[in-house]
Amino acid sequence: MRIVFTLLFSLFLSLPAAHAQEEVVLGFSQNQVEITTDFDGSEILIFGAVKRESPLPDGDPLHVLVTLSGPSVPAVVRRKGKRFGIWTNVDSVTVDRAPIFYAVATSAPFEEMLSLSNDRRYRVSIERAILSIGAKVAHEQAQDYVEALVRIRENQAKYAFLENTVQIDQQTLFRTTIQMPPDLTEGEYTARILLTRSGKVIADHDSSIDVRKVGLERFLFILSREQPVLYGLLALAIAMISGWGASAIFRLLRNR
Repeated sequence: MRIVFTLLFSLFLSLPAAHAQEEVVLGFSQNQVEITTDFDGSEILIFGAVKRESPLPDGDPLHVLVTLSGPSVPAVVRRKGKRFGIWTNVDSVTVDRAPIFYAVATSAPFEEMLSLSNDRRYRVSIERAILSIGAKVAHEQAQDYVEALVRIRENQAKYAFLENTVQIDQQTLFRTTIQMPPDLTEGEYTARILLTRSGKVIADHDSSIDVRKVGLERFLFILSREQPVLYGLLALAIAMISGWGASAIFRLLRNR
């Protein structure tokens, strides 16, 4: 991997000077994640370089923000309470859209890299990545539910804030790794790179990573969606065969 970084660095140093502009060239250790029966998570290496058409600008240093997000879908957040001595759901809020997975990696403290206005515009932080306008209109305490959703998914390793984990070499090459949890939902995940100076975004780039079930996992997933009756019968048959097999083994061991 060090050879790759060296080649990238040599290539971009040789680019001709023209206009004062910085762009991102992005790469992945893998652009497809396959979920199998023994899948236990995946670590994605995201690396790249900054292409310049002019010498390195003077002044504030370059910072790099990396986000990796899964598909955004509505999410229901429920609050439990005691009713007649029993814990039960007493209230709920439906968040408009929230990514099923979201990670933010930074090369410096977040507040130093991105202003509040730019965070609102580009929706970089975890809180900004969640769309809850409708929920806040419908429920006056919706923000509490959004914060609870973030805490829950952080505990499940589905949301991560990875400050100071992006490495930058000579303000040109950068890299970071993001760990994806075992219980991934399949779909198209988006990696986004933002270059910032003085708290402002000067360039951004995104690319996709395809997450798909394969093998037996994919067969069962498709069967459960397209043929639910057949899937139910198959599950019942497997349960009956497993029960019969366990019973037969137990009788065999008891008679010895």
